[in-house]
Amino acid sequence: MAELTMDLGGKHALVTGGGTGVGAAIALSLAQAGAKVTITGRHLDKLEEVAAGGSSISCVSGDVTDPTSVREMFAEATARNGAPQIVVANAGAAMSKPFAKMDEADLRAMLDVNLVGVFSTWRAALDPMLAAGWGRLIVIASIASLKGSPYISAYCASKHGVLGMTRALALEVARKGITVNAVCPGYIATPMTDRTIANIAEKTGKSRDEAEDILKSGNPQHRLIEPEEVAETVRFLCSDAASSINGQAITLSGGEP
Repeated sequence: MAELTMDLGGKHALVTGGGTGVGAAIALSLAQAGAKVTITGRHLDKLEEVAAGGSSISCVSGDVTDPTSVREMFAEATARNGAPQIVVANAGAAMSKPFAKMDEADLRAMLDVNLVGVFSTWRAALDPMLAAGWGRLIVIASIASLKGSPYISAYCASKHGVLGMTRALALEVARKGITVNAVCPGYIATPMTDRTIANIAEKTGKSRDEAEDILKSGNPQHRLIEPEEVAETVRFLCSDAASSINGQAITLSGGEP
């Protein structure tokens, strides 16, 4: 039996939304494992700051809600480092609003980033992986892929959708050397969560600490998930040791049901 390895030397990984938070942590972790990493996003200045943290990290600007932009960013990344064998669809957005106050534009905004954006990213990645006979497609989903919560129905819908797509695609490529998985964390200590906390504080009159405690209360460990925890889970899913993990929702939630 061949020795299983966590070494990603010789692999090219592309991470969307790589300029901040979880995406930046994933990029650094994969680079430390030996991969060449391309990070993408809409804000080149933030991408360049992350790329400065690792000599094997490069950046390409792009918008996952624009299929043409996605194809262009893959073409540029491929020209630099070859076709990505690892693609992490991390770019996402969140919105909180009572269902009765939502309109179609609110729903479409969540679907465009969190579902269609992942589709466009994986669609651009898949053909070269099929040709090579090896690949890792990973989406940073959410515990909201697995359960409903009040005031985030559009977000839940988008995340449920992306988990369904993950499970279906995993079955299509199961015998082709490619795995497809979703990482589903609870609230993470990122700028996005900071905005959620500020929104709760503004609307309820609670202090920031009190608002943060509301988010922590759903986690039996009563804490936020650290970006590095998500990054190390992604790193494992890219390894040989995870070759049989396919079509799964890997939850990082401290035991949240």
